[in-house]
Amino acid sequence: MPTGIIAALDHEGRGLTVVDGKTIFIEGALPGERVEYAVYRRKPSYEQARTLRVIEPSSDRVTPRCPHFGVCGGCSMQHLDAEAQVAAKQRLLEDNLRHLGEIRAEQLYAPIHGQAWAYRFRARLSVRLVPKKGGVLVGFHERKSSYVADMRQCEILPPHLSAMLLPLREMIGELSIRDRLPQIEIAVGEQVTALVLRVLEAPTAEDEVLLRDFSDRHGIVFYLQPKGPATAYRFHPLAGPPLSYLLPDFDVEHFFSPTEFTQVNHSINRVLVRRAMTLLAAQPGERIGDMFCGLGNFTLAIGRSGADVLGVEGSPELVARAAENAAANGLAGRVEYRVANLFAATAESVAAFGRLDKLLIDPPRDGALELVKALADDGPWRIVYISCSPPSLARDASILVRQKGYRLRGAGVVNMFPNTSHVESIALFERPPAA
Repeated sequence: MPTGIIAALDHEGRGLTVVDGKTIFIEGALPGERVEYAVYRRKPSYEQARTLRVIEPSSDRVTPRCPHFGVCGGCSMQHLDAEAQVAAKQRLLEDNLRHLGEIRAEQLYAPIHGQAWAYRFRARLSVRLVPKKGGVLVGFHERKSSYVADMRQCEILPPHLSAMLLPLREMIGELSIRDRLPQIEIAVGEQVTALVLRVLEAPTAEDEVLLRDFSDRHGIVFYLQPKGPATAYRFHPLAGPPLSYLLPDFDVEHFFSPTEFTQVNHSINRVLVRRAMTLLAAQPGERIGDMFCGLGNFTLAIGRSGADVLGVEGSPELVARAAENAAANGLAGRVEYRVANLFAATAESVAAFGRLDKLLIDPPRDGALELVKALADDGPWRIVYISCSPPSLARDASILVRQKGYRLRGAGVVNMFPNTSHVESIALFERPPAA
């Protein structure tokens, strides 16, 4: 079998080596290691392989904590020390900015990171009836497969949810609709844990008894979702506290439904919002835009500064939720929301937002290409950009610096998803304010 010395990690956490001019992506290998590998896919310019044996291990290699590591597709970097994971993600961000964007940040911010386990407060689990494996399986998909992993615990879920996996499997196995329930969405709030059951067929009266009993015994709230996310409704118990998360630094409480997007890592989100507000430095009298604002994660924190805020989001449902949260936090008079498709932004549509002194951008993985291209010469002089994709950040940063006259003042990673290859980041852009 061939061997190779690993030079770096790629964006999926795979080791990279070059053999006879061809790049080999090797799963399970770490920088500095010498490994024996087996190729499972060959292409003209690269090959994909998996590690068979680590001949010379890295000092950063650790024993994976989860017994399902290597089978479950939920995590891919548990074999790398937590601190080394953060350093690898920072290097990946720098490499993307340098090689794709052809720019460098003037300052590298200290990475935002926290606990590596029990951090995931949102998750989507698949459900499958597999008689050959003893009944119902509930968990993430296996790596590169549509099969559901035979999960009996999950180290990245809060302990009460990890301990609930096996009882949940057993309960679903007793339902008449056990083969008509393909998915469970989990949402953990400050006071309540919600499980949304995607039901392709309505539960029977006997099923409802089982669900109510499980809910009462485990202290969770069941929602039923017969069709799309908007159809989810609270099933049991009907009374009780709503889902919410807190931003204590800004005296803000965000309410949300279990199928609405919120950050999965509440503790890191608090630090991220604090960092973003420090970089934005919002002041009374300023008018600030929050693009791709969602349900107002950053908008209300900006509003607490005394600045006027315009939140823009493409989803009418999220804008409605954001407006409710603004009112609930006493900020309705400080915050305005609009529905707009920012992926189709033009100079005219951005000008219609009015004067914006500063901007916060928090787009999905595709980035904010059309938005940054549409910014006018007298547009916001300071931009804080939150990214969940280093390549799209590098592309947009290049436009801001090379075409729009901004300087990339600083950038750093946000380890929102420990033990995975997912990289979030935050960057600050500035240009001289318009006269």
